[in-house]
Amino acid sequence: MKTPELGPWLHRFFREYLLTQRNVSPATIAAYRDTFRLLLRYLQKTRAGGAFSLPLEVLKPDTVLRFLDHLEQQRSNCIRTRNARLAAIRSFVHYLSDWLGPELPPTVARILGIPFKRQVQRLMGFLSRPEIEAILAATDGTWTGQRDHLLFLLLYNTGARISEILALRVSDVDVDHREIELMGKGRKQRRVPLWPQTQRRLRRWLKDNRWPPEAPLLPNRFGQRLSRAGAAYQLQQLVGRASAKLPALKQHHVSPHSFRHSTAMALLEANIPTEVIALYLGHESPKTTHLYVEASLAMKKEALAKVNPPRAKGCPFRPSEDVLHFLDNL
Repeated sequence: MKTPELGPWLHRFFREYLLTQRNVSPATIAAYRDTFRLLLRYLQKTRAGGAFSLPLEVLKPDTVLRFLDHLEQQRSNCIRTRNARLAAIRSFVHYLSDWLGPELPPTVARILGIPFKRQVQRLMGFLSRPEIEAILAATDGTWTGQRDHLLFLLLYNTGARISEILALRVSDVDVDHREIELMGKGRKQRRVPLWPQTQRRLRRWLKDNRWPPEAPLLPNRFGQRLSRAGAAYQLQQLVGRASAKLPALKQHHVSPHSFRHSTAMALLEANIPTEVIALYLGHESPKTTHLYVEASLAMKKEALAKVNPPRAKGCPFRPSEDVLHFLDNL
């Protein structure tokens, strides 16, 4: 029996399965696409021929493990990224198994046995209110400065992911009713209210620019949607300027996602129930929101203050005479 080739099955996996049958989001398509781009480039370094001429049997557990090691060691990917790449490859193998059944080479099927790597669950970093205000105050009155002020104010107001804010169109904003409509993970829509301060900024921004309804709300200087890399770069410039007045910012690794964590912590410390916070942030499950409880040292101190320490009598220390004699004679 002739071994099936990798290329045609990859084409069917993306075109027929992911796009047509499952209708997954563009973000998922992009993540899977990047995984197989990296994998094919890795394979072609050691094998002759193009992607379509590679047999499925090139996908072996040892090969995939070496590829994952390559991601960590050569590309400096974190464990979370490594596991995401493995998940994409395993999804492809599951698809092959369903279609080919016994015709699937056994070595390919054994890829499903590769485990995900465990990682340290680090505490979530977040910014205090004075740090948020310092970053916003670092913007200037130029067109770019006004856009960046609105961008990061919206991130803090809504607790949205950076991709959700950058995807906003003018039509997604209801200034009169002080709310915006966000498209989250899994194509889940949600409406988020706005502060009066955010409403005023938005109203002035739309009045000054007068874009059509389908235009990006926060474009770059060419009128196109601002990229995530562009937003991250602008944020680093603001953090650098704000650090001159608030040196504590230098101790943080600040990214656009820091605003999402900061919003969650602000809501949590305002005694908002975690179920409501989960709805506000668009979490799939409240279990994700519970991670923020772990990071709130202020709430832990408040809880500890309500618990009385145990009563214990003091135990006076009496050093041994032998030890004192030894020290005296040094």
